[in-house]
Amino acid sequence: MEIELEKIFNKKINEKKLGILEGSIFDKDKISPSYINFQNPKYIEIDNIYYSGMIIVDYYREQTEIILKSIIESNINLNISIFYEKQNAYRIIKELTYHIGNVGLEVKNNNENRQDIDIATSIYGDAKYIRKEMQINNEDMYYLYIYLIIYAENIKELEYSINKIEGISQSKGLQTRRANFRQEEVFKSCMPIMENNKLIKNVAKRNILTSSLISTYPFISSTIFDEEGIFIGTNIYNNSFVFIDRYNTEKYKNANICIFGTSGAGKSFYTKLLILRYRLIGIKQYIIDPEREYVSLSEKLRGTRIIIGPNSNTYINIMEIRKESIEEGENGYLATKISKLIGFFNLIFGELNEEEKALIEEKLIETYKQKNITFDDKSLYKKENKKIIFKNKENMPILKDLYNILKEDKKTEKFATKLIPFVKGSMKFFNNYTNVELKNELIIADIYELGEENLKYGMYLFTDIFWDKIKENRKEKKAIYLDEIWRLIGVTSNKNVASFIYKIFKTIRKYGGSSVAITQDISDLFSLDNGIYGKSILNNSSIKTFFALEEENIKVLSEYANLSEKEKIEIKSLKTGECLMFVGEDHILTKIECSNEEFEIIKGEKKDA
Repeated sequence: MEIELEKIFNKKINEKKLGILEGSIFDKDKISPSYINFQNPKYIEIDNIYYSGMIIVDYYREQTEIILKSIIESNINLNISIFYEKQNAYRIIKELTYHIGNVGLEVKNNNENRQDIDIATSIYGDAKYIRKEMQINNEDMYYLYIYLIIYAENIKELEYSINKIEGISQSKGLQTRRANFRQEEVFKSCMPIMENNKLIKNVAKRNILTSSLISTYPFISSTIFDEEGIFIGTNIYNNSFVFIDRYNTEKYKNANICIFGTSGAGKSFYTKLLILRYRLIGIKQYIIDPEREYVSLSEKLRGTRIIIGPNSNTYINIMEIRKESIEEGENGYLATKISKLIGFFNLIFGELNEEEKALIEEKLIETYKQKNITFDDKSLYKKENKKIIFKNKENMPILKDLYNILKEDKKTEKFATKLIPFVKGSMKFFNNYTNVELKNELIIADIYELGEENLKYGMYLFTDIFWDKIKENRKEKKAIYLDEIWRLIGVTSNKNVASFIYKIFKTIRKYGGSSVAITQDISDLFSLDNGIYGKSILNNSSIKTFFALEEENIKVLSEYANLSEKEKIEIKSLKTGECLMFVGEDHILTKIECSNEEFEIIKGEKKDA
């Protein structure tokens, strides 16, 4: 017995010592404020932040929209608390029936005061409507309570915010009352502790039917926060962060993006910001640069810049068949290449009819045959040092080989004539073997030197080679950026080329890739074949980003995109760096944000300068 008592005594002593060692700070002390000041009846002061409560005490009899939408999107610091209390249907119907009988008798007997009769008649009609909805349509009756807590760092800012909320509420048919002398009760009711204080309930209580509950739905402000996404900017309405993971296949049908905007609206800066941020996380990116806008970015991010033009010593052979042009296990190297070349020659020779296409295809087959390349895929391989390897660049034909074959036949002499600039003339840099390696994770194709009329040839050339790079490894994430895409799918292009670009947007998802279409010429984008290619690319992009546009471009865009009247006005009035984003099903006004370091990398100057 003495031993047991000694054990108990020692245990208590140890517990006391342990308590002393641990101190007297508990979890609640860690989250509690250092002070709370209730002295002023108009607000509460907690740790140098001022809080003031408001109660919504009345509403329009009929609501046609979500009543809290304007308040939530006001960009004011506030907390909203909504309570619903379901009532006993039997008791409510019984009380309504009694009330209807009394009011009905009063209306029938009292004809003296016209105003009283109108009010009584309105109440009588409301009561009958509620009873009918509960009895016939099985609706329930709820009591509704809505409280607001507005907070700010100083009293002046707090008063400004309160006045703004009162103005917004009044414009939407909401009658508010400041919670003077009841600040503590409203503050507690807005905390996540489910306390609807009795002292303020009677002021806030209003009845509502089940079908009307939707008008109080609070989660209506578009916010996009993908867990593994990159930071894009902030929601213009509520300052919430916008994070988008365009490679999230569970959320988005593809990773494609359309970026439209007039000159100076911010689309180029936004594109460079995307390239910079995806570069940091190791995404392979291929950019076609017709305006020489990405030179500085390429240097600072240690990318590879390939220049094609009269003064360049780098070449890419449009006739080259690359090993990665078809996937492992698939067949048809030459057939795939010929279909791409028909699109390219459509750009040079003009729109080819079916007979002309057949002639060109025949000559292409003959050209490759001279290099011992046929429709048998084995002909693309050769034996070297007792190993079977894919034929190298020098084993491929070049444009000169095709030119020589075309000029020998009277039927194709005219095509040979059109090839002269590409073989002997100003664009003979197209007539050479490929001498560049595409090993970098960031490759920028600089085609600025080609000039306005010839940009489309360079764009197609690099689109072809980049598309092969995209297909190399399905498991790797990658992206291709097509700046001024209208040149490839607009009226200056042709159906074969446009179909090739559309195929990229349609199928790139299965290769782990993302296509990015960038343009400021909306009307040109939809100018070929009644806009079907522009529309297809728009529809095959899960993320659409619209910077400020001119009214004519907005009108054209609205024919192909699901823009509301409000959104048309918003696009027209956007400031530089602001955009309307369609991300999946969400439509959100976004302000593009960047750090000082990012701004300096992209612009080459200090952000504050």
